[in-house]
Parts: sequence; structure tokens; C-alpha cells
Amino acid sequence: MQKISKIAVLTSGGDAPGMNPCIRAVVRTAIYNNLNVVGIKQGYKGLIENDMYNMDKRSVSNILNLGGTILKTARCLEFRTDEGMETAYKNLKDQNIDALVAIGGDGTFTGALRFSKKYTDIAVIGVPGTIDNDLYGSTYTLGFDTATNTVIEAIDKIRDTADAHDRVFFIEVMGRDSGAIALRAGISCGAEAILLPEKETAIKDLIADLKDGHLTSKSSSIVIVAEGDKHGGAYDIAKIVGKELANIDIKVTILGHLQRGGSPSSFDRVLGSRLGYAAVNALLKGESQKMVGLRANEILLTDLEEALTSHEFKLEEDLMEMAHILSI
Repeated sequence: MQKISKIAVLTSGGDAPGMNPCIRAVVRTAIYNNLNVVGIKQGYKGLIENDMYNMDKRSVSNILNLGGTILKTARCLEFRTDEGMETAYKNLKDQNIDALVAIGGDGTFTGALRFSKKYTDIAVIGVPGTIDNDLYGSTYTLGFDTATNTVIEAIDKIRDTADAHDRVFFIEVMGRDSGAIALRAGISCGAEAILLPEKETAIKDLIADLKDGHLTSKSSSIVIVAEGDKHGGAYDIAKIVGKELANIDIKVTILGHLQRGGSPSSFDRVLGSRLGYAAVNALLKGESQKMVGLRANEILLTDLEEALTSHEFKLEEDLMEMAHILSI
């Protein structure tokens, strides 16, 4: 088993609330176990550009409440090349780094897995940090809870103005390949319809439901659209519906990147801390090419390859059925 003495930590891809608590846990758990810790700025870009600095306990003071990531993040096409990876590897070896904790989503894990297979003497553990909640091996990913709560708060406010004006609001939320945010926010806010990339909704059925609600004197209707819906974004769908329901006042709101920001929820602060702590302990036990994740309230390891390729991850059927029944 490879002896670990110095680890590096980075955040890559889209930022997610809870990354800072995770960084904090990685740093302090490593120091508790007499390991040196290096922070890499701007993800794999910083790894290639050798943008690293030594971290101590004070480096992560007072960051639990901060959204985003103190290490910054970036997408890096160069890391996908053999030359880019070779440069990254040389920089790690020059700093005597034995292991890497990569916090991010599927793009981050794809890079981490390929790098670890190419350079097996650098142990790699992934931490699922993405608001989309779309990685197999963890019931919840870092940032999902906070993002969903942010969406709920926004929709509750939109409902107030929708009620005041008897309007139908189409609200677009993030989730190009995953409707997890849309589904939970829709149930929490009593949406009249939720359009998900995982389940095709017939536009004619949506129009009929909205028309029925209007005829039964509903004071407002909220339709939540995950950005990856097969019919297009909220503007496209609202335009189609508007042609059929010309007598109904229709508005569109794109919540956009506000879903990624804000102070992490209690859940994400605890989850980030648990996952960061578990990532360091996994490295100390000689693990590599694994992801730490939460399942049945336990922190368990999943092969990075399985986390990326498994098709077992899917939205809960009972939630989708319940959402339809409760919206009637």
C-alpha cells in the first residue's frame, strides 16, 4: 500500500454550495493525520499551470458559510490532452504530492479517472460536487439541497405575483440531463406541472391541464421546466402554449445561475464535511479511483468508473407519480 504524506485538493467544473465545507474537512482531516496539504487554484487549469499553495488550518477558517469555492474553479480543455496531463503529473511530482482529492461532477471525475489510470502512483478520490444530483453512488451530491431550497424560495415569491395577476408562470431551472431540482422544487411548491428530461410530457396534455385550471378559477399556475426538457426551454414551451391559450396571461422566468450561489444549507455543510473527511481517510487506507458518496445515511465508496457509467441512477418513480396526482 502506497504511503501518503502529501495530498492536493481541487474543485473543478461548475461550483456548488458545500464545496468550501468539503475543502475545510479535507485540509483539517489531513493535518490531523500529519499530512501536508496543497490547494490547487482553478481546478485542472491550476494543476497544469502549477497554481498551487500550501494550506494549513487557518487557510480554511470561516469558510463554512461561503458559497462557491475558495479554490476557484475552471473548465480546462488542455487537461483532456496527453500533453496537458503530463504537465499536470510533472507539477504534482515536483511538489512531492502523492494523492489528489477532486471535488466536482462527471466532467471532473472523467478527468480524474483518466489521469489516475495513466499515472497510477498518484492516488485519486472523487467527491461528488454538483447541484444536478446526477451521479450514481451518492443519494445526494454537494450543492443539490441548497440549490433546491434557493429555487423553492424564488418560486414561492413568484407565486405571490402570479396569484395577484391571475398569471401562468413558466419557470426554468437548471438540470440539462437531470430533473432532480425541478421535481423536488415542483412538489415543494405545488407546481401545476413539472417538465423533466427523464419523462416526456405531451404539450397537448399540458395545455389541457392549464385550460382546465383556468376554467376552474385557479388564481395562478406554476409550470416548472428543467432546462433539458425535450421540448426546449421555458420560452419555447411558453410560446407554444401561448398560441393555444391566448386568453391567459403567460410569463417566463429563467432562474439561471442564482441556483448555484448562496450560503450552503445545514445539510450541505454537514455532507461536505462528511465527504471531505471520508476522502482523506480513504486515501490513508490505500484507496484510489473511488468516489465517496452518501447512501442510506452511510458514507460509502463507489468506483469512479461505475459512478460515471452506471445507468442505474434515475429519478424516483413514486415522486414523479405523486407530483402528477397532487397537482390535480
